[in-house]
Amino acid sequence: MTTATVTHHGRRVVRALGTGAPVYVLLAVLLAALAFTDPGFYEPDRFLSFVKRAAPLVILAAGQYLVIVCGEFDLSVGAVVTAGVVVAAELYASFPDAPWPLVTALLLVAGGAAGLVNGLITTALRVPSFITTLGMMLILEGAVFFWTGGSPQGALPAAFRQLGRGSAFGWLPWAVIVCLVAGAAAVLLMRSDFGRTLLATGDSERAAALAGVRVARARIIAFVLSGIAAATAAVLVGGFSGVSAQAGRGYEFEAITAVVLGGVVLGGGRGSIVAAMAGAFSLQALFTLLNLQGVSGALESTVQGCIVIAAVGLGAADWSRLRRRRTNPSEGQPL
Repeated sequence: MTTATVTHHGRRVVRALGTGAPVYVLLAVLLAALAFTDPGFYEPDRFLSFVKRAAPLVILAAGQYLVIVCGEFDLSVGAVVTAGVVVAAELYASFPDAPWPLVTALLLVAGGAAGLVNGLITTALRVPSFITTLGMMLILEGAVFFWTGGSPQGALPAAFRQLGRGSAFGWLPWAVIVCLVAGAAAVLLMRSDFGRTLLATGDSERAAALAGVRVARARIIAFVLSGIAAATAAVLVGGFSGVSAQAGRGYEFEAITAVVLGGVVLGGGRGSIVAAMAGAFSLQALFTLLNLQGVSGALESTVQGCIVIAAVGLGAADWSRLRRRRTNPSEGQPL
């Protein structure tokens, strides 16, 4: 096999991976580092436990991707997670015999409703989504604190917590199954006409509108799906973490970090949902590695900030211009 053939195949692989190629490499490196640091990491129970811990963030990243790729932001997802856990606990305090499928369905509807409000305010009132969802985050956090006094009452029954902490067939965590189903649904959605509509909307709102795309409706649906994803994450978080008035704190920034790490362009129009979910796994792997190395968890926010700045900076760099300069060293030099 000639060098030219190898180069050609390499370029085909890179094109197939798309903008997510760097995060796939990063994830592979982090997983290798975890195996080196902790030789027992890939034992089935421990590896599945890692995926279970990452599942809520992966689902949130998929929902956040839908909003970001169409040119918006959703800062309310962490507050939706917190509200979902607290509301479920309060419901069971008042109705201890409530069936868990009904409570779960109510949480999903409530999450979708929060997303619907975000979408309507953003599109109908033309309020920037950053401000809209920041306001929703503050409203939900304030409402939870006022309702519970900072100390939620009630407890989540074992049946409700099964999705977050239980296992199917005695070995496969339900959280992993939920993560796989949500991920597969997100991938299929982005391969549908609606997914292409979201990308077109984020790439150029005016061009999409002229092509007949109902831009406002597409963005509202993206917000609704993001809210449903957050409610799903709330069910998982409540399952394995229990009731807390800060159950979802910081998840909104972790989800955005994961999406940016996956090479998704802030402002919309470009990016892979698989890469966004790989970014969530990479972030969880990085935090796990730092924990194994004895690094303080207080530095997680610092690490996220560095990742966001670096990823956005690399994404904004004009690499084609740099390549042209390397090809023509005299270009741009004064005569």
